Amino acid sequence: MLQIKLKDGSIHEAQEGMTALDFAKKLSNSLAKKALSVKIDGVNSDLQTVLDRDCSLEFMTFDDADGRWTLRHTASHILAQALKHIYGDANVKLAIGPAIDNGFYYDIDMEKQLTPDDLGKIQKEMEKIVAANLPLKRLEKTRAEALAYFTQHNETYKVELINDLPEDAKITMYEQGDFVDLCAGPHVPSTDKVKALQLQNVTGAYWHGDAKNKMLQRVYGTAFEKKADLEAYLHLLEEAAKRDHRKLGKELDLFSFHEEAPGIPFFHNNGMIIRNELISYWRSVHKRYGYQEIKTPMILNRRLWEQSGHWAHYKENMYFTKVDDEDYAIKPMNCPGGMIVYKTQPHSYRELPLRMAELGSVHRHELSGALHGLLRVRNFTQDDAHIFMLPEQIEGEIQKIIDLFDEVYSTFGLSYHAELSTRPDDSMGSDEIWETATQALRNALEHRGLKYVVNEGDGAFYGPKIDFHLTDSIGRTWQCGTIQLDMLMPEKFDLTYVGEDGQKHRPVMVHRVAYGSIERFIGILTEHYAGAFPVWLSPVQVKILPVTQAHDDYAKQLVEEMEKAGLRAEVDDRNEKVGYRMREAQVKKVPYIIVVGDKEMAEKTVTVRKHGEQATIKEKAADFIAKVVKKIAERQ
Repeated sequence: MLQIKLKDGSIHEAQEGMTALDFAKKLSNSLAKKALSVKIDGVNSDLQTVLDRDCSLEFMTFDDADGRWTLRHTASHILAQALKHIYGDANVKLAIGPAIDNGFYYDIDMEKQLTPDDLGKIQKEMEKIVAANLPLKRLEKTRAEALAYFTQHNETYKVELINDLPEDAKITMYEQGDFVDLCAGPHVPSTDKVKALQLQNVTGAYWHGDAKNKMLQRVYGTAFEKKADLEAYLHLLEEAAKRDHRKLGKELDLFSFHEEAPGIPFFHNNGMIIRNELISYWRSVHKRYGYQEIKTPMILNRRLWEQSGHWAHYKENMYFTKVDDEDYAIKPMNCPGGMIVYKTQPHSYRELPLRMAELGSVHRHELSGALHGLLRVRNFTQDDAHIFMLPEQIEGEIQKIIDLFDEVYSTFGLSYHAELSTRPDDSMGSDEIWETATQALRNALEHRGLKYVVNEGDGAFYGPKIDFHLTDSIGRTWQCGTIQLDMLMPEKFDLTYVGEDGQKHRPVMVHRVAYGSIERFIGILTEHYAGAFPVWLSPVQVKILPVTQAHDDYAKQLVEEMEKAGLRAEVDDRNEKVGYRMREAQVKKVPYIIVVGDKEMAEKTVTVRKHGEQATIKEKAADFIAKVVKKIAERQ
C-alpha cells in the first residue's frame, strides 16, 4: 500500500495503480466532483494520473489558481476542436492555446479572417463539445511518433514546437474525441467540467510574439465552473468598461495621449486640479509623519548608475544622453539621488530615522504593447521616500509606514492586502543580508497581525519588499504601495552615521511609495469612483444654473462667495433650457448642481441636487457653502 500525505498533514493508504481521481472518490464523493486537478509532490497534474509511489497530494478546485488554470486550459482545447469542426481540419493550423489570467486563448493560422460575428457560431460548437462529455486522455509518445503525427496532419507549428524541445524531452499529447493536440497538460477529466464559457474577442498575434513572423489570429475567451460565476464576471467587465479611465479621461477632459510623446500623458486643467489636490494631501500627510521633502536631478552621470547597479541590472529600461561627451542617463528611479543628498553632511545616530520624501519624475522604456493609459506609462511621478535608520529601528519604522498607508488608502475608500516578495535570481548581496532583511519585513507584518501572501523570488535585485494591493469599489485589485528594505545600497554608496560609540556604522535604508505613481493612482481613482470624484478632488465642485438671464447676477455673486471660501464653482448661463444644462453637468459628474430662480434670489437660498441623486434640497446659500467647505476640509 502507498502512503499518501494530504494538505492537512494526515496520512492515508492507497492501492498502488489507482488514479488520483479514484483516491479522491475514496476520500469523498463531493471532493471528487469538485476536483479539477491534483498537485502531486507540488506538481499540478491530471486527476487520471496513476499513483505509483508514496507522495503528497493536494486536490485543486476552481477556488485554487491551479484548478482555474486547468479548467481554462481545457477550454482552449475545446475552442481548437470547435474551430476544426466548423472550418475543416485541413484549413485550421494550430499554434498555441494557453490559459491566462481570467481566461484562455488559441492562436490559429487560417485563410478565413474571423470577426466578432463568428464567435457566436464557434461558441455553440464548443457548447456541443462540452455537452458530449468527451474524456481527455493523456498520450505519451516518442519524439519520432509525435513528429510523424503532426507532420501527417500538416500541423507545421506543432512540428516546430517539438523540434525546439530537448532531444530527450517526454512528448505528451491529449486526445478528446476526434481531436488530438500537443500539450504538456494538465487537463480536467472530461469536457463537461467546462460548464460555463464565453468567447470574447478575436485579434492578431505574431507567432512567438515576433513581428518578423507570420501574423496569426488569436481567439480569446473565458471559462468558469458555474454559469452564475460567468455572468457575474461578464457584468464586472461591463462595469469596468464603463469605468475605463481612458474613456472617462476624455469625457471629463482630464488628460490625453499624443503620438508626439508615446506613452507620456498630457494633463489638462481638470486633470491638473486632481493631480495638485493629491500632491497637496500627500505633502500634508508626510509633514505630519516627519518627512523632509527633497528634489534631485532628472539626468545623472553614468558613474552613478554603475555604482547603484542599475547600469548592470536595469539598463534595457533606461533612456540615455550625452553631456560634454560623457554618458548620462535619465533617471528611472529616484534612490541614487536620495543617497547623494544623504552624503552631503555627516549624520549621528541621534538623527535617525531620517525620512526623505521626493515627488520624482522618472522615465522608463516600456514596450509599446505594454502601454495602457495612465496605468502603464513611460514617464511618471513617483511619490518616493527613502528612510535611513538603525538596524534596531527597522520593524518600528515599517509599522509607521503601514500606519501612513492605512491613513492614505482609507481616505480614498480603498482596502488592501499585503504581499511579501523574496530574493530573485538576479540579485546582489550575501545570503545572510537577504535573510536578515526578509525576516525584518516578515516580523513587521506578523507582529502587526496583517495577513500576507509570499511571492517567492519576486523581490527587487537589491532587497525584499512588501507590496500593497488595493481593492477598488468593484472588487478589482491594484498594486500601489511598496516597502523595499535595502541593506545593499548603503554599502555601495558608503553611507554612514556616527554611532553612540563614536565609530562609523552603516545605516539600513527603506525605499517606499504610497500612491506608487501619481499618474497611475489618478487612473485607479478615476475607475474606482467611475469619474464621480469626491468633492475635494473634483475639478468643478459646484455648477450654478440660473433659470433666466434675470438670475445671472445672483449666480455670479454666489460664485464669488464660494471662491472666497475656497470652492471651485462655475456658472453655466448659456441660452439653453435648465434641464439640458443640468443633464450636461450630471454627465460631467459635478458633485453639486445648483439652480437659482426668483425665489432663491429673493431668499438668498440655493436649490441643490447632489450627483447621483434625484431629490433636490433648498437651503440657505451660506449654510450650503459652510457644509461643502467642511466636507472638503475633512476629505469626505
